[in-house]
Amino acid sequence: MLVLFETASGFAVFKVNDESKLSSADNVAKALSSSNGASNLLTLSEFSKFENIGEAVKAAADIVESKIPKSLKSLLKNKVKKQKDKLAVLDMNLAKQIKDKIGIQCVAYDSSVQELMRGIRTHLDSLLGSAQKEGKLERMQLGLSHSLSRYKLKFSPDKVDTMIVQGISLLDELDKELNVYSMRLKEWYGWHFPELTKIVPDNLIYAKVALALGNRFQANERDLSEVVAEEVAQEIRDSARISMGTDIAEEDLLHINLLCHEIVETFAYRERLYAYIRNRMQAIAPNLTHLVGELVGARLISHAGSLMNLAKHPASTVQILGAEKALFRALKAKQNTPKYGLLYSAQLVGLAPHKFRGRIARVLAAKCAIACRVDALGDMDQVTIGEEARQTVEKRISQLDGKNLNTFRKQSSGVARESAVRGGRMPEVHKESNAYDEAADVQMQDDEPVKVSKKEKKSKKD
Repeated sequence: MLVLFETASGFAVFKVNDESKLSSADNVAKALSSSNGASNLLTLSEFSKFENIGEAVKAAADIVESKIPKSLKSLLKNKVKKQKDKLAVLDMNLAKQIKDKIGIQCVAYDSSVQELMRGIRTHLDSLLGSAQKEGKLERMQLGLSHSLSRYKLKFSPDKVDTMIVQGISLLDELDKELNVYSMRLKEWYGWHFPELTKIVPDNLIYAKVALALGNRFQANERDLSEVVAEEVAQEIRDSARISMGTDIAEEDLLHINLLCHEIVETFAYRERLYAYIRNRMQAIAPNLTHLVGELVGARLISHAGSLMNLAKHPASTVQILGAEKALFRALKAKQNTPKYGLLYSAQLVGLAPHKFRGRIARVLAAKCAIACRVDALGDMDQVTIGEEARQTVEKRISQLDGKNLNTFRKQSSGVARESAVRGGRMPEVHKESNAYDEAADVQMQDDEPVKVSKKEKKSKKD
């Protein structure tokens, strides 16, 4: 029997001198317990050396994918096949490839073979002998491992998807953290200046105003022109003069300022992270980004795991990605399934009338499935597919809504510009206090009294 073993410097084929010791794994382990025992059991028959590190990396990559490298194929055809012996191979898939393409009978996935490979790996230096210089094998293994790792990173299709997945997850975490910090700041600083919440509703501007203002009793001495408009600054000064807030200590104000600094810095990092995700999405999935936007596209990729996994999903699955809980709950209760998941946040779905959003989500999901496949499997960097798909969806919305297509596109571009200015942040919604509306009053007319006869009165008593 012959044994095929892959090393960092080349492919080695060993001859088993005593096949009776291969009857069990324990016998093989005893025979290979020392270097002398390994030399008695195994003899180096053939050795095909790699010419350079590039050939070694290519061969190692082929072995990982269960392919036969050119150097190994030449060795097996020219040297091993002539001996007409069985060949022990560790990888079952590689053994199948050798049997089908070269015609050599292989033995794989056997306990004795595994123990044999373990013994060869332990005593490899002594078994190779003159075929390998002493100490060179370790350097070859180290260099090959580094080169193979760089090769995998370079040609891995999932490596950039990982950046997008981690980036969008971090962006969502930052949004939650900023929301909690902003609420804490408004509750904390609101004890001192409660009227500021209504004057400055935006969280970032509120933190900047609180940082620049400090104690409200010094509002007239503070310059707020760099933070807000002059009209708003004057309103802040007027409200600070008649505010119902309590006094605040310097130590409390110090911690509030530290929290304001943290909010402002976190907002600045969030803007940089959003720009990073936008650039990544435009480079990796330009058609999907043009169709649904960078945030929705990144969330779809994150939910699917990678761009390739998203491309494998049908349009019906893309439509309800993110609504799995609602889907299974509806199936369990035998109710209507959800019409959309993450696509509900897409700009095109939001611009459609509410009663037609299910239809638009279905159309958009079909176009997203096509765009994902083009981005994942195509070689084009243009967004022609995404542009055509977006025009189709816009035309469908205008047909359902009855609006002119040019008017709808102007409205769509306006929403896109507003979202870009906000850095992808959702607009803050502030509910106005419920006021009494006199116009909604309706005066009830007095009805004429209904006359009841004596007979009807008697019947009611009975």
